[in-house]
Amino acid sequence: MTRRLIVSLIVALGLLLPLGLLAAAPAYAHEVRYVGAYRFVVGWGTEPTYVGQENSVQLILSYRATGKPVINLGNSLRVTVIYGSQSMVSGLEPTFDPDTGLGTPGDYRAWLFPTAPGNYTFHFTGTIGSQAINQSFTSGPTTFNTVQDPTASEFPLQTPTMTELSQRVSASLPRLATSSAASRAQLFGIVGLAVGAAGLVVALVALLRRRQA
Repeated sequence: MTRRLIVSLIVALGLLLPLGLLAAAPAYAHEVRYVGAYRFVVGWGTEPTYVGQENSVQLILSYRATGKPVINLGNSLRVTVIYGSQSMVSGLEPTFDPDTGLGTPGDYRAWLFPTAPGNYTFHFTGTIGSQAINQSFTSGPTTFNTVQDPTASEFPLQTPTMTELSQRVSASLPRLATSSAASRAQLFGIVGLAVGAAGLVVALVALLRRRQA
């Protein structure tokens, strides 16, 4: 085997290896966990995940033994979305419609708009069949996406998020209130001057009439 052929093979392997790794990698970051008789795959429904954009908690639920999707979950399981000291409880809706066959069997969602960047925790509680569930999944480098500020990815114009707009409005309210109070005071002053001027005119007219009489 010639040296040129060996070099060509090494280069070819170097090009193919990253492609193989990419093909083996998941399309999105989710945490996989076996919980009793079930397999949980948990993450954001849309990733990357950005502040102010509609998203969802995604649970892909299947049987551990067979790998078949759980399609009859009903209302037995709920998820609490936790951010810092704040939390929101939500039910899980199936994306699969057995009547039409549309959607993905075993894919359940809880819809929300994340309004702050950072890590979120999804805490599942309730039951699946006869099994009690109490499991928490937290976003991070080894689990699923951390919510990001979209500003760095916006092009060509950078627009404020809903949270930033709300903060700006809240910051402006005291100034607007002060400005409104000043405007009302100014208006009352103008009205007072107008009333005073009108009274002066009436007095002058009355004085002229007396003199004519």
